Amino acid sequence: QVQLVESGGGLVQPGGSLRLSCAASGFPLADYAIGWFRQAPGKKREEVSCISSSDSSTYYADSVKGRFAISRDNAKNTAYLQMNSLNTEDTARYYCAYGIVCNGLDAWGQGTLVTVSS
Repeated sequence: QVQLVESGGGLVQPGGSLRLSCAASGFPLADYAIGWFRQAPGKKREEVSCISSSDSSTYYADSVKGRFAISRDNAKNTAYLQMNSLNTEDTARYYCAYGIVCNGLDAWGQGTLVTVSS
C-alpha cells in the first residue's frame, strides 16, 4: 500500500518549535519531490514548502521563509518540516505530498494538526 503518514503536530505556544515528519511506505521517497501544505478552517490550502528529488532544491512560501526548513532522510524514507518561531497564523492541519516534481504534487497524507496558542 502506498501511504504517507504525517506526525509531530500538537499544541505549542507562540515562539515555540515543532518538527513534523512524513513517513512514506510502499514507494521510494528518494525518487520523488516532497512538499508540505497546510489548511486552516475557512482558508484555502496553502503550499508551505517543497524539496526536489533531483537537486534537493527547496521552495518556501513567503509566510514561512526564514522560520521553516524542509529536509529529507532517504535512508529512513521520511521527510521533515522543522518549524521555528511559530505564531498563531501557523495554526492549521499540515499535509505532506509527493510527486515527480514540486509543480505536480498529487498524492497526499492524512495530515497532522498544529495548534499555536497561548
